[in-house]
Amino acid sequence: LACFMSFDKSGRKTGHRFARAIMRSAAKLSYEEAQAAIDGHPNGKAGPLLAGVLKPLWRAYAILGKGRDHRAPLELDLPERKLILDAHGLIERVVTPLRLDAHRLIEEFMIQANVAAAEELEAKKTPLLYRVHDQPSAEKLRTLAQFLKTVDQPFPLGQIVKPKHFNVLLSAVAGKDYQHLVNEMVLRTQAQATYAPDNIGHFGLALRRYCHFTSPIRRY
Repeated sequence: LACFMSFDKSGRKTGHRFARAIMRSAAKLSYEEAQAAIDGHPNGKAGPLLAGVLKPLWRAYAILGKGRDHRAPLELDLPERKLILDAHGLIERVVTPLRLDAHRLIEEFMIQANVAAAEELEAKKTPLLYRVHDQPSAEKLRTLAQFLKTVDQPFPLGQIVKPKHFNVLLSAVAGKDYQHLVNEMVLRTQAQATYAPDNIGHFGLALRRYCHFTSPIRRY
């Protein structure tokens, strides 16, 4: 199933449709190859696709970025770790892979496809499992506020908390020695995302409806 979506210049989705389709891959580019091409270093596979495919793709990503900025989802900075094993299956080293715009681009397109899928199933009055994420509990927020006092960071309680409140905090600690610790504590403050037939929205992504249409194999 392919999802075709249209967006206006502000990043707001104006329509979508689903169709059965066969995809023919023109080059099977890796994230790194696509990123290198956009950065001005295309290889033999990416070069012919730069003007007609990759640049328009990145322009579409920039438009979707405007919509993302408007809804202000939670922006945690928690680099993924990858274990490198030796020939005996033992851990040789731990590396942090680069997080590229190429990764973020695909991620944002997938999120929008998932929203479109939820909207489509709702419109057809088809029961579905939403991916839901509740807002943090009052107890976890109090624990976070107590921790933040130890690094002289205010976090007022008693407000209707939104992802943007966490983003302000994360921006305030960016570049400081305890940046990653604060990011980890904000992550622990969040509720666990689950699957449910009743929709309560997705707090972290700041979305009213969301389901998993893309890459279900990772969840299974």
